[in-house]
Amino acid sequence: MPTQRAIVAEIEAEQAVAQQGNFEADVSEVSPMVKRVVIPAADADAVVTPSSGNVFTDLGFGPGEAAVMGLRADLMARLRLLVQTEGWTQAQAAEKFGIAQSRVSDLLRGKWDKFSLDMLITLAARAGRKVELAVA
Repeated sequence: MPTQRAIVAEIEAEQAVAQQGNFEADVSEVSPMVKRVVIPAADADAVVTPSSGNVFTDLGFGPGEAAVMGLRADLMARLRLLVQTEGWTQAQAAEKFGIAQSRVSDLLRGKWDKFSLDMLITLAARAGRKVELAVA
């Protein structure tokens, strides 16, 4: 099972290749839970709009809702990574998180609509992680 550092290194290497313009049109597996999609270069007439830094804002959600959705997405990704890096089975993760195995399956499959921000914070705390919120 790849470590978090190995996954990050592979993603960074792929991003460097993409920035050089060496595009491939494929979908490949970075890890069992992370898929990589590399899209061919855009049409020369295409307009690229810079990101605001929050995909949910870019999709038209209001600032408050976009902030909450961003926090939920980040926390879900971190919890999935925790399960992966610790090598937990779904049953082991369910025991650590204090939830049913079916809920762990929902978490690992990215069913974000089934988890509130409160619940995700609770799961992280149950797994022994400290969650901090900073206002900038």
